[in-house]
Amino acid sequence: MNRTSVLVVEDEADIRELVRYNLEKAGYPVRGVATGEEALAAVESDPPELVILDLMLPGMDGLTVCERLKKDPTTNSIPIVMLTAKGEESDIVRGLNLGADDYITKPFSPRVLIARVQAVLRRASDDLEEPDPRPAGKTITIHNLVIRPQRHEVLVDGKPIELTATEFRVLLLLARKPGWVFTRGQILDGVHGDNYAITERAVDVQIVGLRKKLGSAGAYITTVRGVGYRFKE
Repeated sequence: MNRTSVLVVEDEADIRELVRYNLEKAGYPVRGVATGEEALAAVESDPPELVILDLMLPGMDGLTVCERLKKDPTTNSIPIVMLTAKGEESDIVRGLNLGADDYITKPFSPRVLIARVQAVLRRASDDLEEPDPRPAGKTITIHNLVIRPQRHEVLVDGKPIELTATEFRVLLLLARKPGWVFTRGQILDGVHGDNYAITERAVDVQIVGLRKKLGSAGAYITTVRGVGYRFKE
């Protein structure tokens, strides 16, 4: 039996019970809470290996919970799957930019939910098994940019850059193959897996945010008009 623990944060009891039932049936120990405040307390007392998080919560909303967990060094590696009725692209992009690992809209198929949970956990443990001539854990140094995959660390001019989990994966995907052109669809598939429930426009938004955070090193990510993006050789 898979002993990976999951925390479900959902204020609607029937939905929380539905998620709990299907996850436990798939072999995952589950805890459920109804508010953002309870979620933070639960993570602090007994960190789960994955959080399923509703956006529309009483009091502290899900985006705030996500932001706090991803900014805390002790919890920022915990994968977050957002489960919400809000399907607008702006909400999806904001959640991803805060560090969410996946995004599922209600109503949802329990089978799809389980598949997404399994995929997120697999990515978290494998950390992008992309075909790559360089060892997966080897430090990548390109001029003033240093990427340390095993430490999940990025430095520009020797100064650490704070990236979300999604931004880090996008950067690593491109930097591991300088000169290769990736379409937006390939970036989505490489970072989030097949059939990810957002539009390719979200990739453009993430690239803009990533370039801004990287400062001068952001120029290494170039746009190939009409195709996608590549990292300068």
